[in-house]
Order: sequence, then C-alpha cells, then structure tokens
Amino acid sequence: MRTARIGTDIGGTFTDLVLLDNLGQTFYAKVSSTPSDPGEAVLTGIRQLLETADLDVGSVTHVLHGTTVGSNTLLQQQGAKCGLLTTRGFRDVLEIGRLRTPVIFDLLWDKPEPLVARRYRIGIGERMSAGGEVLAPVERDEIIAAGEFFRAEGIESVAICFLNSYRNPENERAAEAIFREAFPEIWVTSSVSVLPEIREYERTSTTAVNAYVLPSLRKYLQRLETGLRGIGITAPLLVSNSNGGLAAASTAQEKPVFFITSGRAAGVVGAGRLGGSVDMADLIAFDMGGTTASASLVQNGKLTRSNEYEFRAGISTPSRFIKAGGYLMRVPNVDVAEVGSGAGSIAAIDEGGLLHVGPTSAGADPGPACYGIGGTKPTVTDANVVLGYLPSVLAGGQMKLDVDGARKAIGDKLATPLGLDVEAAAVGVRDVANANMARAIRAVTVERGVDPRDFTLLAFGGSGPVHACDLAKMLGIKTVLFPRAPGVFTAMGMLAGNVERYFIRAFPGLLHALDTTAANAAIADLSDEAYAALAGEGYDRSAISLAFELDLRFRGQDSEVPIAISASLGDADQASIRQQFLDAYIALYGYASTDQVETVNIRLSATVVGDILDFKKLTSSQFDIRDGVIDHRDVYFSRESGWIRTPIIDRAAFDGEVTGPAILQSPDSTIVVPPGASAALDAAQNIIVSL
Repeated sequence: MRTARIGTDIGGTFTDLVLLDNLGQTFYAKVSSTPSDPGEAVLTGIRQLLETADLDVGSVTHVLHGTTVGSNTLLQQQGAKCGLLTTRGFRDVLEIGRLRTPVIFDLLWDKPEPLVARRYRIGIGERMSAGGEVLAPVERDEIIAAGEFFRAEGIESVAICFLNSYRNPENERAAEAIFREAFPEIWVTSSVSVLPEIREYERTSTTAVNAYVLPSLRKYLQRLETGLRGIGITAPLLVSNSNGGLAAASTAQEKPVFFITSGRAAGVVGAGRLGGSVDMADLIAFDMGGTTASASLVQNGKLTRSNEYEFRAGISTPSRFIKAGGYLMRVPNVDVAEVGSGAGSIAAIDEGGLLHVGPTSAGADPGPACYGIGGTKPTVTDANVVLGYLPSVLAGGQMKLDVDGARKAIGDKLATPLGLDVEAAAVGVRDVANANMARAIRAVTVERGVDPRDFTLLAFGGSGPVHACDLAKMLGIKTVLFPRAPGVFTAMGMLAGNVERYFIRAFPGLLHALDTTAANAAIADLSDEAYAALAGEGYDRSAISLAFELDLRFRGQDSEVPIAISASLGDADQASIRQQFLDAYIALYGYASTDQVETVNIRLSATVVGDILDFKKLTSSQFDIRDGVIDHRDVYFSRESGWIRTPIIDRAAFDGEVTGPAILQSPDSTIVVPPGASAALDAAQNIIVSL
C-alpha cells in the first residue's frame, strides 16, 4: 500500500507543497497564498497534490507544516492585547531591556514598542530569593484584583514572570493556577513553562512574545486541523519549529514562541541533508522567497544554531555584537540572517533621489504589477520580467505574467523620475536587491571570520535560482548548487526533519566544583520529562534519542557557550568539559581567558529518530519530459551585454551540460545560468553551475 507524507510551507506570495510516498516518489505543488486565511491555500494544494499523485486522503500519514502566522503577527503588530504579572518593582523590565542600541551611532533608530503596554504590567507583592527560598508567597486577592482589571480592560492574554522563578517556580505556579481558575476566558503563559532560565529581561521578553502570538497561532492551527479533517485527512499535523525540528500542533498551540520562524529553518535542515547526500559538507544555504531572503551556514556538515533570536522588521542579522533591535526570544533556532528583499519587495525612490528595494512587499495581494491582479508598484519580480529572466507563466501555468504591466510600473515609478530607460531601471532594482541579499550572506560568513569563497552556494526558494549566480559573483563564490526542485525546497526540508522537544534546567555553579551527583539527578529528571512528553504524543521510548548540553561561561560574564555532555557525568569529566569550552570559545572569539568557568544551565534536546532522507534516492515522475531546448528569448544580462538571444531549457529534460547564457525552467522555479558559466547534473539530479 502506498503511503505518503506531505510538507507544506506558506510564503508571502506562494504556498509550496511536496508529497513524498514510501516508494521515494516526490510530487510538487505551488499555489497562490491566501493572506486572509493561510490554511485555505494549504488545503487547495493538498487536494491538488493527491490528485496528481493518484492517492486518496487515507494514504496520508503525516502533514508537516511551516507557517508565517507567528512572525507576521509580530511584524504587523496584530497580536493579542496583553497583560503582565511580575514581581513588584520590576514592571519596567521590558522597557529597560539590555540598555543598548543595535547601532550605536544611528540617531534615527526607534526602539520597538513593548508588546505589553505599561499600564497593563502589574507588580505582585511576592518574592523569591536568588537561592529559591520563598520570602513572600502569592496572595490570592492580589491576583484576583489584577485579573478583574485585565478583564475590564479587554485583555486577551496574560504573561506571568516573577523574579527568580527559574530557581523555584512555586510562586509563579500558584499565581498561574489562581488566574486560570478565576479567569478561564483569558489565555495564560507562565515563564517557567516556556523558559525556566536565569536573566529577567530575556525570560520576560520570551514569555511576553508567547502570550502575544498565542491566540492567533492557536486559532490558526485549530482552523487548519479542522480543515484537514473536513477533506478527510486524519493524519497528525506536525509543525516545523525555529530549530528545524517538528512538533505536534498541540505543542505549537501552547508554546508558539518556539515556532515564530516556523518553516524558514526547514530549508536549512534540507540543505544539511542534501549536502550529506552529495558529499558537500560546506554550504551557504540561500533562500529567496516572495517577501524575504535569508542565508545560513552549513559548516563541516553541521547546521549553525543558536539559543537566542531577536525578531526585527526589515533586516535580522544574527551577530553576537548586535543586540536590542527587536523582540528577544531565548529559544533554540537555526541561526539565519534575513533581509526584507524578496521577489515581491517594492522598489521606490526616496526623498534624496536614491533607489531602495524593500522591506515592504507586494505579497500575494495585490502582488507585483506583472501579476495583473491589482498591484501597481514595481517589484523585483517586475524587474526580472522586464529583463526577460522569467517565463510568461508561473507556478506551472497558474499565473500568467503581464510584461507590459511590469514595464509600465518600472517606467512610470522608476525609469522616468531617474532619467533612465526601462531596462536600466530594472537592472538597478536587481542590483540593489542583490546588494541587500549579499548582506545576509556576509552576516553568516565574513562577519564570523568565514571566507564565503570556501563554500558552495546552495540556492532555493521561488526566486533564489534567478539571483544566485549574480550573488556568487559578488562574493567570489565559484560553485552554485540548485536542488532538484528549488522552488519548493523548504517544504522538502520539512520531510528531512525529525520530531524534537527541548527542555532546560537552571544549574548555576563553578565548573571546578561541579556537583556531579546533582548534575546527574537533573539530567535524569530532564530525561523523564522528555520521555513523558513524547509518550503523550504517541512515541515509544526506544525511538527517542537524547542529547545534553551544559551552558558555560567565564566567571562574571553575561553570555554562555553550550558544550555537549554525556548523560552520566563523573568527576574526571570536568577537565575535558573545560577544554571543550575553551576550544569553542576560541573558535567564536579568537582568544580565551584563564578565569574560572561557571555552569549556568543543563539543556536537553529529545529527538524521535526517523529515516534519514537521502536525496539521491528520490524520484519524480510528475512533469512531462519535453525536448531539451523548448524556446529562445531575449534576456538582458547586464548593461554591458545588453539583450542576448538565450536558449530556454526544460529543467525536467536537462540531462547533460550547457554553457551560459541559458535559462532552465520548471513549474516551481527558474534557474539563470549567466554568460560564461557552465551547468551540469550530478548523481542526485541537482544542477551544479561553475562560474
């Protein structure tokens, strides 16, 4: 019997879906996103996929989902009206933050408004000592009074974060229980259920983000599950988290802060698996969609990960030295640099006469001017249409492009005001967008002391292959890798992910005086918690793999470095753990101190071990194979070359080598091979371009 798993990724312009059956066959779908109800596009695409694959709904074993609902809620400031219960005297923690700015000399920077207005932050007269001793218990009447005020003010969701609750959650748990019982209509998030970790601002901010996005993400996932049941799919819905793993939809509904960048990380996970399949250990994963472009590093076969992320509008660069630019979340995540330059990013001229691209996007509605569905502002897609890079239809024929509309938008809004012809203005849009995207790649390479010329650029997303070779030239990269279906690769990456859950226990102390008995007890408690949580989702203990880390720092420092440890520690392990920490510290900062080392937290990542996706074993019989060269059209590659008559090759039929200029087309994406470059297939049906 054929069974199948379906990966779905909602983007700003298109929703991508991939079906993988138990025979290794893959089928793809790309449908227009539905911003008013993102789940509608998912259901439409699933029905289309099942019909294409000749399968019924009963054959679906899992639906894997990446969603932008959490990030869009933050970006558009459309989350719940929130309240905060905190220790008296600490109501301004969200306002104070880290007492720094992201760019010290930027006098025009505006600090993001806290997600909880000050009048809705209420101090409670409880107190917990730094050692975990209850100095003042929670008073029920005080919690009830705060709740009555919140109810009268229309508060929808409340965050609870008390001082030192990471050492002893008694007061916070008591307040949560009182509030839930008295005000069941208001959502509640306690910090110890999300982040039982030292640092008051980080814990408060993470809890506030969870409370802010919880109602919208919960309602969305509930609607999606109802929709899936409505079309007959009873398979479990798993949601991609910010670390590239998968979790049950129920977990995402309770702890949405772990899913803010849901989906984006899945492409990087797929990149790591693809690199392992084709023996490429060093990759720059570059993903360009309709709204944003992002980059991440796969080095020595390992993904770059972090335990902290700041959500910012426009650009998010994961530098160790840039802080306070957005809403902080202390959650496991794939370390990705992201810029607001996607295919739908709008190009405009500022008051000084300079051309800018993004971060505002035309999205799926009204879309770029070339879509002909209401958009009139020029976008990156319009520039690519004017220059001849894109075919006359997108998404397998679902969308016909209006070339004249694209030329008019670029001509009226850009070319005429700048005194240029339409082609020159379109090249300018493309150049500015490429410069923006190169910043993201430099943020994960050059800014970390890594030379991008030593890496292969793996390009995916609907528009990544259109720009990848130009970006590679800018950065001195010689090889560009395009996967079999780059336009839906993020959805494919979800099929490469495993179910994961994360747990943490505060463990302060000095490494040289490490109490191994207490550490092993904490490890055992975390293990039991992980097994119980995953058993509740139907996973057997024998299928679960546990990986532990110890957060370490030099004494007096304010940030940690996680070091892998075993599930059972002995006194002799202290020296080797210290050496691992020193090596990791030197790799990050270039030097290491001789100071004492502090322990901060013990972390556990529990993974349900599944089949490792081997990209070389995947097949696709979805697309009609036609003769190689299906057409020719004029393409404007540069100001120097002007228009060049270029062969258009069917991607599915490509089975040899070609020297650029050439364009390889498929229903999911378009690969641009510039003049002088050469393209060839590898054993996994990827296209490798040499520059």
